[in-house]
Amino acid sequence: MKIDIELDVTPEELRTFLGLPDVKPIQDEMLAALRERLLAGSEDLDPVRMMQPFLTPNVGAMEAMQRAFWQAFSAGAAGSTGDSRKPAGTK
Repeated sequence: MKIDIELDVTPEELRTFLGLPDVKPIQDEMLAALRERLLAGSEDLDPVRMMQPFLTPNVGAMEAMQRAFWQAFSAGAAGSTGDSRKPAGTK
């Protein structure tokens, strides 16, 4: 059995229906800040540094979460295929 459903909705309507947040105001704010820096002729155009005010203060937590996911996936793959390789840089 095959069922086809066609929805005729705008992206905003679908986002609202699914309960997803509206990130347009945040994007507009970030683009305005970037535009101001570029127009000011800032010589420091490091993207990470420009985004720092908008990022969480603990970026290391994100890296730790990525390592935990990598280890979990590696353990699952090693159990099913016998491959016990570890990602580069881990002990």
